[in-house]
Amino acid sequence: MWWIYALLSAFFAALTAIFAKMGIKNMDSDLATAIRTVIILMLAWGIVLFKGNAGSLSGLSKQNWIFLILSGFATGASWIFYFKALQLGEVSQVAPVDKLSVALAILLSVIFLGEPVTWKSAIGALMIIGGTMVLIL
Repeated sequence: MWWIYALLSAFFAALTAIFAKMGIKNMDSDLATAIRTVIILMLAWGIVLFKGNAGSLSGLSKQNWIFLILSGFATGASWIFYFKALQLGEVSQVAPVDKLSVALAILLSVIFLGEPVTWKSAIGALMIIGGTMVLIL
């Protein structure tokens, strides 16, 4: 079942690139990121409230808070740089290079989470890195 959500994520990430490129014409990319973030904030809290999960906030540990805050900062930085890259480059170049994050996530999951590397994931990561280099050079 996880792969269905992953495919949906990929589909909506692709739409994000297209819609963002169309939306950032003649405007500051940081302002565009801020507007997008407000929409995401409303959507995410709307889902939490609809599902009745807001009460779970009190049960979060200090570790939950620390790493969710760090994740939020990383996401914000990613979005700011992504929108600037989209403003300066073509979607067909920026979006694939952005997906280098997949190979980096595999590497970081080994280093920080102790996850094993399979031949499949190692070959996939190397192919992503190679494809990224082709697009950059």
